[in-house]
Amino acid sequence: MTFITDIVNRNVHESEVSAIKEMAMLSAGVPGAVSLAWGLPSFRTPEYIRQGIKDILDTDEHAGKYTLPDGLPELRQEVVKIHQQKTGIKVDADKHVMIGAGNMQSLNTLFHTMLDPCDEIILTDPCFASHIQQIKVFNGVPVYWPLNEENNWALDIEKLPSLITDKTQAIVLVSPSNPSGKIFTKEELIKVGEIAKAHNIFVIIDDPYSDFVYENTEKYFNLASVEEFREHVIYLYSFSKSYAMSGWRLSYMILPEELKHEAIKVHDATMICAPRISQLAGIVALSQPSKHKQEFQRILLSRRNLIEERLNRVSHIFKSQKPEGAYYVFPKIVAEHKNSKEFALDLLFNAKVTVTPGSSFGPSGEHHVRMAYCVHEDMINLAFDRIEEYFL
Repeated sequence: MTFITDIVNRNVHESEVSAIKEMAMLSAGVPGAVSLAWGLPSFRTPEYIRQGIKDILDTDEHAGKYTLPDGLPELRQEVVKIHQQKTGIKVDADKHVMIGAGNMQSLNTLFHTMLDPCDEIILTDPCFASHIQQIKVFNGVPVYWPLNEENNWALDIEKLPSLITDKTQAIVLVSPSNPSGKIFTKEELIKVGEIAKAHNIFVIIDDPYSDFVYENTEKYFNLASVEEFREHVIYLYSFSKSYAMSGWRLSYMILPEELKHEAIKVHDATMICAPRISQLAGIVALSQPSKHKQEFQRILLSRRNLIEERLNRVSHIFKSQKPEGAYYVFPKIVAEHKNSKEFALDLLFNAKVTVTPGSSFGPSGEHHVRMAYCVHEDMINLAFDRIEEYFL
């Protein structure tokens, strides 16, 4: 069926499934493999959300129907409340809020809305692997902004202006970062906002992890809390991690009114709306106290400490820097190896341990691997027992 390559969009044909999912799929084919590849939390959706949606299904005759493209009004009003609590910024539910099917889908909507052929999006390097994939699929160009590894992957603010051209549409930031767990400082982020405003481009904040900052609560800063930048900042929040709702596919986006007017056309044409049942679950999640978050964070802190302890015992294989948030660690490979992909494949097929090759997170990620410690502690221990035995 060689004619398929003539029919399929060139950007799609030349792209690949993200290395995270590729490794997860390969791992599924290796009996007994233990995976640290996929950032899928082990937590169950909290009971109050599960019970709330059960009650709604018994009483709401509309639970299985479409919603308006930008989401249920009740959910958008809850988003307005929670966003003001978090940032101090008051937004309008109709003008500024759109409900998405997860941050990945919301970013797809944004990139589809923003990108003409060869337009550019600046990504931190390393960055989330799927951001690269998304931009390329929409005929855009990812521009890599190398982070300072020697300073635990800090932003290099001095480098940023030189990366901006007349094709630049936005800068994407994830803090705490995926894959490194780095929390960017308030001073750094304010400077990014100033540079974006001066060049009349957007800062897109992809936020799945801000509830997991461990001992760094005072360090975390949300650029969406600065009134001066509200016309240049797009804030995306995912329910996937903090509410253990990854399979529900739910997120919200705070964006300037004029951009919402444009983006909703793409959202309507591709999704119609986020699933109504998920939106109803989102109303339950936001309208009641989220006491589970403290427990999630406590468990993840314990797992972070465990994986750091295990990494320190294999310093002849990996050189690690302590993650400040999220639930990933991004160690450098110091054992003999050719490249991170071959190292990851060798580890999978010969030690039955799955990690994600760092090269998939941008050029600076080469010779690193990403490990997700959102899995149970016995899986972390088993993975490192196997690593230690394999590298004896």
